[in-house]
Amino acid sequence: MITKSKYSISAFFPCFNDAGTIASMVELTTSVLKEINNDFEIIVIDDGSTDSSRKILKELAQKNRYLKLVFHKKNRGYGGALISGFTKSHKELVFYTDGDFQYNPEELKNFLHKMTNRIDIVQGYKTKRNDPWYRLFIGDIYNFVVRLAFSIKIRDVDCDFRLIRRSVFNKVTLCYNSGVITVEMVKKFQDAGFKFAQVGVSHYNRAYGSSQFFNFKRIARVIIELSQLWIELVFNKWRIPISSKTKKF
Repeated sequence: MITKSKYSISAFFPCFNDAGTIASMVELTTSVLKEINNDFEIIVIDDGSTDSSRKILKELAQKNRYLKLVFHKKNRGYGGALISGFTKSHKELVFYTDGDFQYNPEELKNFLHKMTNRIDIVQGYKTKRNDPWYRLFIGDIYNFVVRLAFSIKIRDVDCDFRLIRRSVFNKVTLCYNSGVITVEMVKKFQDAGFKFAQVGVSHYNRAYGSSQFFNFKRIARVIIELSQLWIELVFNKWRIPISSKTKKF
């Protein structure tokens, strides 16, 4: 028996050339949310797809009354899609994951059990990552370095399966349009004093399309933007107290 959620829920998916999976994600999530709560919405942020994603979504929206569509004229990047999703979500809780079906929306049920009055964000962590060895290697290094550099306490900063109170965005503003937004998000939530719970989630092989991250140009860009973010969120906070101590009157 499934316990009904007392919260209304917005679920959204960033979509970029996910024609092979996005309809299944929307329909499965609709089924899951119907079991959980009658007050919900589903949003797909299509970030300038060039495949048949938009055609599929338009046809799906005619049949699914819960579905809302947001179309970006140009690709804004992963962070840009997330910012649109958070902006367009109006329910008490916001759930998001990617539109490529590497995570199963059924596992949202486990997250809702963790959303108590003392918790603001329920964060997923991959129990096992189904990717080629080189992606596992790069991913582990990335996660280790980011957690160390930004003093992040959660286990898996790169797991995009999250349930968040909509009210946290009254205090936190996100700015980055790239994938660096996940680090920005977690760090700003943490620094603002919001409380996390963590739940393991399954990770599946990509059934359609290809990753947009693993090329040298994007990796170089991520390194540059992470450095900028570190200066903004870590270094500048160190510098201010030091300057105030050395100030002469």
